[in-house]
Amino acid sequence: MISEQRVTEIFEKTGVLQEGHFVLSSGRHADKYLQCAQVLQYPEYANELAEGIAELWKDKEIDVVVGPALGGVVISYAVGQALNKRTVFTERTEGDMSLRRSFEIGEGEKVLLVEDVVTTGGSVREVLDLLRERNADIVGVSALVDRSGGQVDFGVPFKTLLQLEVKSYPADECELCAENVPITKPGSNV
Repeated sequence: MISEQRVTEIFEKTGVLQEGHFVLSSGRHADKYLQCAQVLQYPEYANELAEGIAELWKDKEIDVVVGPALGGVVISYAVGQALNKRTVFTERTEGDMSLRRSFEIGEGEKVLLVEDVVTTGGSVREVLDLLRERNADIVGVSALVDRSGGQVDFGVPFKTLLQLEVKSYPADECELCAENVPITKPGSNV
């Protein structure tokens, strides 16, 4: 089992944690941002982290691993590889999460949803809705990092490698905006 200390060590080595003023995908603002793509560019670390997630589910039967694009694609694939299970991803089509590229989830298939980072859980909820529409058997949700402060509840088991407290603000109440700290929207220029 991979320890939180080891996960933190890997993140520090690969520059995952960034500091500044960021607009998160949820629209909230934060002084820290986790760029998990930084760690996932190194196969040895991606595999070690994926094996850690796979270990969390070793006693569960899983048919397919699903990851939401874009952040969940690489880590979900690596978890699928660690579990030796089929892996697909969802992506947005006209703003809605969907299965494309002839990917299918069959009725009753046992699904593990894997994401890189969970803050509000919005993308995960969208994928869960998609899976429920297909009558999938949702085994649970995993992420490298839960930065929600333990506040998200998906109605299914949720297991992560690391809990991380990151203070975030509604955009209209952001202390960093009030201090005129330059803002970055990750993905746009980092």
